[in-house]
Amino acid sequence: MLRIAKEALTFDDVLLVPAHSTVLPNTADLSTQLTKTIRLNIPMLSAAMDTVTEARLAIALAQEGGIGFIHKNMSIERQAEEVRRVKKHESGVVTDPQTVLPTTTLREVKELTERNGFAGYPVVTEENELVGIITGRDVRFVTDL
Repeated sequence: MLRIAKEALTFDDVLLVPAHSTVLPNTADLSTQLTKTIRLNIPMLSAAMDTVTEARLAIALAQEGGIGFIHKNMSIERQAEEVRRVKKHESGVVTDPQTVLPTTTLREVKELTERNGFAGYPVVTEENELVGIITGRDVRFVTDL
């Protein structure tokens, strides 16, 4: 049975008339309670549609205080990968970066870049010691793979 917890409005329910306001933009609170335990800083949600939400949009919404629902029109493995990408993206700080070995070929780095959507990889030894970094600039113009 569907219960309505409290009144909610959608875009078509509200009409804003241009006029002077005493509310300052930095004091306006647009937050909304999504569930009993989840509060969003902005009332923005994306639809769980294959033409709308995958990791890229979910990350962008999360950075602004909203939430994106990953669609289900893909394999379970791909859904898990999309969610993993969103959860791994923490305000530009990668806490557990994907790394490559010094023996990794440029072809493999380019494949990783296409698959992951980013081009910078720390280069580490077998003992996980940092020895360098390879970026998109390092492989951008390489054609003889």
